[in-house]
Amino acid sequence: MRHTAITVSTATAIAVVLGSLSLSIPTVSQAESSVDEGKKIAFDRKKGNCLACHQIEGGSLPGNIGPPLIAMKARFPDKQVLKAQISNPQKNNPNTIMPPFGPHEILSAGEIDMVVEFIHTL
Repeated sequence: MRHTAITVSTATAIAVVLGSLSLSIPTVSQAESSVDEGKKIAFDRKKGNCLACHQIEGGSLPGNIGPPLIAMKARFPDKQVLKAQISNPQKNNPNTIMPPFGPHEILSAGEIDMVVEFIHTL
């Protein structure tokens, strides 16, 4: 009887640990989904509207006011710096015409995170 209780207790503990690990580690499909959603937001003319100013591979009718979004991993090795640039570009450059997507609530924090995931893949 005691052996059965120990076995059940151990199995339960292992199941809890494995369950919590699967929740905390994003799967490849979740990461891909975040990138896909970020692309949709960036290309959406009523949301991110990145194409109004930037050339982005796969985008139609891009603008040329901002720099082309290429080699973003090399330009922004730290995603947090890229996130800060997208969220509030006026912090580093008060004269920029890029809108502050975060402070003006153009995009939510989650949407900014998804756009960062997409832009960082370019």
